Amino acid sequence: MKTNQASVGRDFAILFMVMLITGAGNTALQSVLPAIGRSLQVPDSVIATVFSVSALVWVFAAPFWARRSDRHGRRAMVILGISGFTFSITLVAFILLAGLLGWIGPITTMISVISARVIYGLFGSAAPPAAQAIIAVRTSREERVKALTMLGSAFGLGTILGPAIAPYLVLPVVGLSGPAMIFAVFGLLTAIAATRWLPPDTDEPVMSDARGANVSYPSLGGAPTGASVTGATAERVDGELKLRDPRIWPWMLAGLIMGHAQAMTGAAMGFLVIDRLHLAVTEIATQQSIGLVLMSGAGASLLVQWGLIPLLNLSPRTMMITGIGLATFGLVATSGATSLYGIATGYSLSSMGFGFTRPAFTAGSSLAVGRKLQGLVAGHVTAINGASFVLGPSIGVVLYEVYRPLPFLIAAGVMLLMIPYVRKRLLLSAEAESAQSDL
Repeated sequence: MKTNQASVGRDFAILFMVMLITGAGNTALQSVLPAIGRSLQVPDSVIATVFSVSALVWVFAAPFWARRSDRHGRRAMVILGISGFTFSITLVAFILLAGLLGWIGPITTMISVISARVIYGLFGSAAPPAAQAIIAVRTSREERVKALTMLGSAFGLGTILGPAIAPYLVLPVVGLSGPAMIFAVFGLLTAIAATRWLPPDTDEPVMSDARGANVSYPSLGGAPTGASVTGATAERVDGELKLRDPRIWPWMLAGLIMGHAQAMTGAAMGFLVIDRLHLAVTEIATQQSIGLVLMSGAGASLLVQWGLIPLLNLSPRTMMITGIGLATFGLVATSGATSLYGIATGYSLSSMGFGFTRPAFTAGSSLAVGRKLQGLVAGHVTAINGASFVLGPSIGVVLYEVYRPLPFLIAAGVMLLMIPYVRKRLLLSAEAESAQSDL
């Protein structure tokens, strides 16, 4: 029995590391790309494309792997996912090194990086649902939610860890390509551990209700909201729940708009730090400043989701309105901030606001339908979360190129305009919750 418990603990640690390394590596790369873009003298909007392309591929590939993890072997899918991440970020590391050293031109560098990131979006998305399924197989229904929530927290921790350690990985000779190189090593070690120690699927009991679910693209500010866990643990049903179903559409629209506001401003943040503080992109202090701001924002968001929301026990509609107010204030403050303290404070406040709105739209849409539809609505929530990081970064950086405060001011303005809609439409949706709760 002790051996079995030790084996379960070891396997959970491996799966947790797969999720953590994937999330942290992705956000670490995102945190250094603004400085890399400036070093290569390519337009800022080209850097945003790197974010958007891999997110777009992930949005389509993640549901594909989630549906097939049971058929093709969960262990194999985990290994495929972490190997895809490792191969992709290794290519990115050497492409960036060649570009920064002048061995290849800036345009060739960026086209090659975008191509390498397609590999990550396509295959990296295979690991999370398979990792969930492995944990689900080994836990009872009573234990499953807690275990999967702990596993999902790896992505949330990655949004802090990636930007936090990225400045320490800007190394001599390899420079800004250092974070990608180090995370390539981390990915390789994790892939070896998964190949060596994860048990074959045939060693597990057959449980028809044990499965994984689609997981949103790990991105700066994109902390998990629990929809994936709901999707993995909800009762399986035949049928469909349309996105435009009047019970959930008001929440979906609000979530899509808030998600785009968050993605727009998060993508522009690194450029804002460089420009407002007049930093030289080759100096380590530049990456330290960017990392500090991004880490502060990620920490503030997780503080809300893991601390304040359980403590305050607010309704989804109240959380949404509270989040809009906090995010709007923080975005306006960020748009005019000229010091590191001011930028970090403004970004942290806006991240706290988004830390309320993301779970609000997840919980609100969940409560709007009956128990049997929880898995279907969770799929829509995850899709909306992922879709926000497809066009959002590119829109934000293009607006930033036009006028630096513009993405922050437009995001704040749109959110203020959403308040009447939230007060009216989400109230109607809340009334529908009562009518549907017993279905």
